[in-house]
Amino acid sequence: MLQAQTTRQVGSSCTHERIVQAAIRLYRAIGYRKTTVADVARGASMSPANLYRFYPSRQALEEAVVAELLDEVSAAAASAPRRGGSGLDRLSATLITISQRHEHRLTHDLRLHELVVAAGQANWPIALSHADGVRGLVQSIIAAGQASGEFRAGSPMVLACCLLDAMDAYLNPSRIKAHALRPAFGEMMSFCAEALSNAASVNAASSQVTGIRVDLLYKPAGRT
Repeated sequence: MLQAQTTRQVGSSCTHERIVQAAIRLYRAIGYRKTTVADVARGASMSPANLYRFYPSRQALEEAVVAELLDEVSAAAASAPRRGGSGLDRLSATLITISQRHEHRLTHDLRLHELVVAAGQANWPIALSHADGVRGLVQSIIAAGQASGEFRAGSPMVLACCLLDAMDAYLNPSRIKAHALRPAFGEMMSFCAEALSNAASVNAASSQVTGIRVDLLYKPAGRT
């Protein structure tokens, strides 16, 4: 009985993935707004009624696609710091990986990028969860840098929120533009590194920031 249950679970997982991949192909070709559930069902070689057994609504299907796309970004970002180096090197590797993934999608898969942007602007749970995951990853790198004496003292969460807010134009899908007028990524990262450095001076303005609620310091795509 256990083996039969496991087989059913594997089969269900494969079907979910087949549907998501069919949706991605169609969204990439004609855009998510023009794609119907019937189109996706046909692409997945099933009836619309059968598709609804796995995804009860068009919204649920779109959320699954966004989850697939953002999971790819999260996985790449999580593996970037493993290359070693200083805390700043690990932070830079993590953030530039995220930025490059979104920029690549903007350039090569504009229609898919539009769906990710829509998810962020509408505060879909998967988009907020992704932003929280990025914040947690950055927070852990900063905490390790503090332990080694590389980064200044302070709440790792607050410092992570400040850094991500400063780098938002490079990380937020809704703000990444193909020809935006802005400093180069490395220039902005160097600017932030000065603030994170253990040698950075803390003035009156920065001391006031610590009293601001953390959830207001970092606003992922669409959060107000």
